[in-house]
Amino acid sequence: MFLSRSFVLVFSACFLLCQAKGIRSFARENGYETEVEVASFVQFREAPEYRNQKKCSLLDTSNVAMASCDPSLVHIAMTIDWHYLRGSIAALHSVVKHTSCPQNLFFHFIASDARLESRDEFERIVHTSFPSLRFEVHVFEESLVGNLISPSIRQALDNPLNYARSYLADLLDPCIERVIYLDSDVIVVDDVQELWKVPLSGSRVIGAPEYCHANFTRYFSYEFWSSAEFSEVFQGKRPCYFNTGVMVVDLLRWREGDYTRKIEKWMEIQKERRIYMLGSLPPFLLVFGGDVEAIEHRWNQHGLGGDNLRNSCRTLHPGSVSLLHWSGKGKPWTRLDAKKPCSVDFLWAPYDLYIPPQQKRIAATGTINSSF
Repeated sequence: MFLSRSFVLVFSACFLLCQAKGIRSFARENGYETEVEVASFVQFREAPEYRNQKKCSLLDTSNVAMASCDPSLVHIAMTIDWHYLRGSIAALHSVVKHTSCPQNLFFHFIASDARLESRDEFERIVHTSFPSLRFEVHVFEESLVGNLISPSIRQALDNPLNYARSYLADLLDPCIERVIYLDSDVIVVDDVQELWKVPLSGSRVIGAPEYCHANFTRYFSYEFWSSAEFSEVFQGKRPCYFNTGVMVVDLLRWREGDYTRKIEKWMEIQKERRIYMLGSLPPFLLVFGGDVEAIEHRWNQHGLGGDNLRNSCRTLHPGSVSLLHWSGKGKPWTRLDAKKPCSVDFLWAPYDLYIPPQQKRIAATGTINSSF
């Protein structure tokens, strides 16, 4: 009896620590796919269970098949992949922690079809950390944008999954009329219900914090501005820069206006004429610039990852903060692991649920020793 129990414990530890095959994902370098080894036993802690306040509306739980169509739900969409998984889990944790109605949230995670078995893995990981969370993992077909992507100034910006935000109206159930889109490198420190309730006036399709002091011309090439055919798209408008990592989207108006096709059209032009350099952002500026519902700046304190070329440190902008965004090259989990954090990275750390490999080894070793 003692021998068999010892064998089981040792075998379990070896399973945790010595799995031979890792999960593989793909990164694109210079236009080619290269395999990247990902930890074969990625683990995250279970988050505390957060419950609705009394003021929250009640959900209809009688129809499971139509669960995502309940009008009381707040829909939040994020992409999910192995490279940014740690950020996605932390972002999710921050949202449910600070909202007044966490049980009324429905998350839509968009995963690439490059490795279909990843969908099951993502579902398992999210459910393990958030057992009560309402969510769905949708599959995005990379072939939709494979022939439309042009090289940009930073390799990570060329990931096809960055363009999934342009296809939310197709990916989500037609009954869903509004969604909040969040990047994976954000932390929400306020009630997301407030962002959800932002009205989109007139016929506006999206809402986002705008930055009209930014030099808008630098997002497009000389060829763009020298061509009346292109630049007239902004005629009669006052376009301002906005970051697509935080948006409120009216999916009903999006579908009616076929805005996915309008974005694709500019991507097709880019392939031939090279009118911009920044990945998925410029097509959004071209389609929506000058017609965006301006949301308070506190909902996107962006640029905390430094610029797109250097992993530099930034400080918070003056004013109140509802959302922190590590847009740019530097990510907080990478800098913290390298023991070279920026001061703002310590604001991200409390939401990190990742269990480092060394902690798993200590836990497994401790279990074996205590058994003997």
